[in-house]
Amino acid sequence: MIRDANSCLEKDLTPRMKQILLVEDHSIVRLATRFLINDLIDSASVLEASNFHETLTHVASSHFDLIILDIDIPGGEGFNMIPKIRKLQPKVCILIFSGMDEALYAMHYLKAGANGFLAKNAPQQMVKTAILAVLENGRFVSDIVQQQLMRHTFEANAISENPLENLSQRELEVMDLLLEGKWTKEIATRLNITGSSVSTYKSRIFEKLGVSTIIEMFVKVELYKNRRPGK
Repeated sequence: MIRDANSCLEKDLTPRMKQILLVEDHSIVRLATRFLINDLIDSASVLEASNFHETLTHVASSHFDLIILDIDIPGGEGFNMIPKIRKLQPKVCILIFSGMDEALYAMHYLKAGANGFLAKNAPQQMVKTAILAVLENGRFVSDIVQQQLMRHTFEANAISENPLENLSQRELEVMDLLLEGKWTKEIATRLNITGSSVSTYKSRIFEKLGVSTIIEMFVKVELYKNRRPGK
């Protein structure tokens, strides 16, 4: 079940400067996003982090109203980043800002506790809408995610036609690392699991996708990853 995103909001009737942490490893993206935030919100203080270690350091020492979090950053831990952040600041709003496939990953990150998922190729106006929506209402749901939620509601017991949508969070993480050419030992270290667990997840992935090799998996992923609900 998707977490109640509104729990990140605190009742504060006195106007104050919004504290925002921007987590992104590409300086040009940080610059553009910071400019957009400052143009959108007059009273905003924006701190930046380029890796997950810096992120946790900031979160441990400063209060934030919003964290705009890229997924693919140095030291990143995929879905595990959200509970680690919330262990330090349980009520902080988290907006995922990622270049990863929204139709494939958004629902999983919302279930993991994010307050919204925004694709990096989204129009500028949508970026503004997402930031304000999370700050004001505690959640942002794009049209793609809304379609997925409606489909899952009306077809609760149905299996998606896109096999990638049937992978679990951990299976998605293992699949991505396999596609990057990582070996079992590297994946185990990255995800802090055993090598045998990696092999088990790999077998499940192959079974769900109906493939028997990494090459076949790559072809299947390329075939399905850009499919969207309703297409």
